[in-house]
Amino acid sequence: MSLVKYNNNSISAVTSAASIPSGAMTLIKTLTASSSATLSFVDGSDGVVLDSTYPIYLFKFINIHPSIDNAEFGFNLSVDSGSNYNVTKTSSAFVAYHNESGSDAALTYDTQMDLAQSTGLQLLTRDLGNDNDQNASGYLHLFNPSSTTFVKHYLGVCNEAQLQDYIQTYHIAGYGNTTSAVDAVQFKMSSGNIDAGDICLYGIA
Repeated sequence: MSLVKYNNNSISAVTSAASIPSGAMTLIKTLTASSSATLSFVDGSDGVVLDSTYPIYLFKFINIHPSIDNAEFGFNLSVDSGSNYNVTKTSSAFVAYHNESGSDAALTYDTQMDLAQSTGLQLLTRDLGNDNDQNASGYLHLFNPSSTTFVKHYLGVCNEAQLQDYIQTYHIAGYGNTTSAVDAVQFKMSSGNIDAGDICLYGIA
């Protein structure tokens, strides 16, 4: 792939959005939690696009705050427009952590977050605290969800303020083991509600 270098003249010469090269990121929808049991992005519903329009979709989580202490934030996928969120998934996960006192730190594989052909919630955090100053932020990439040929890869990173004053950064990667088109993604806590926070959906050309 060749490298394209732009200068002021080349940028000023752009006359339409169609002239912008691939890789551009477009905000599709922002959902804001308010004691919400779930936040769901369903293709064709309320302005949500989650189809062949984009090959890559990006979800950004901003200041996700749980209603209860020791919460686990995660997502699931649907192939029937949100009637069921139960796509079979296989994944791996590792975490880096460090406490505020500087007395404990590690980088380790996390067997409590990986999945092996499971239809359950794919966790993005664990042990999330609900103190007023505790929350989680991060992102999740979903690749080519409209494909009817291949499985659906995802890749995410989430940073959290843990209930015992640790900073924990989770790295999660896996795939939805389905050749059906994924047309909805739902985020929720394993228990309790999403008390506050935003989730933004972007399409990447």
